[in-house]
Amino acid sequence: MRVPNHIGIIPDGNRRWALEKGFSKEKGYKHGLSPGISAFRICKKIGVKEITYYGFTMDNTKRPTIQTIAFTQACIDAVEMLLKEDASLLVIGNSSSPMFPKELLPYTERRVIGKGDIKVNFLVNYGWQWDLKNFMESKNKSDIYNQLKSNDISRVDLIIRWGGRRRLSGFLPVQSVYSDFYVVDDYWPDFKPQNIHDALDWYDKQDITLGG
Repeated sequence: MRVPNHIGIIPDGNRRWALEKGFSKEKGYKHGLSPGISAFRICKKIGVKEITYYGFTMDNTKRPTIQTIAFTQACIDAVEMLLKEDASLLVIGNSSSPMFPKELLPYTERRVIGKGDIKVNFLVNYGWQWDLKNFMESKNKSDIYNQLKSNDISRVDLIIRWGGRRRLSGFLPVQSVYSDFYVVDDYWPDFKPQNIHDALDWYDKQDITLGG
């Protein structure tokens, strides 16, 4: 089986899951923490070299304050859980904004945790316009990649989105330009290891041409 070098994870459906369980929307985010670690360990085991999680976007912070606090705390907790794993960790997003959690500032430069076996990127208070800002303001349009705020993140081979939605929602627009896109209908808190294996089975059957 062909294993992608880099997998992007869009963990959607937390709020819908909470409502179906009879909770208020903000209660769903903490139930996405265990799936995140499970996905990381599976990817590491099968030989994926890099994984990027979509934490929250700058647009997401327009949601009600109680939800913003909940998903921000979930991101902090997720990073603290990853600190117990072997990973090369980077948190990337608009860290000059008050919406960026100060607890994650030490990880805005890549840090090797343990053996650093796999690169892990966490998009926190991320915005695609923010990411492209240097390029859009530069007179040199020949080298977009090195002008990205996210230039330490490689091209994404496979993006897996939970929750049934079929959209990228601004996820790393340059790195995902040739990504294969797999949708899981289950909500993220209902994550099953089989979701990853099904996505890899599907990816193995795709014709990867990168436009050629």
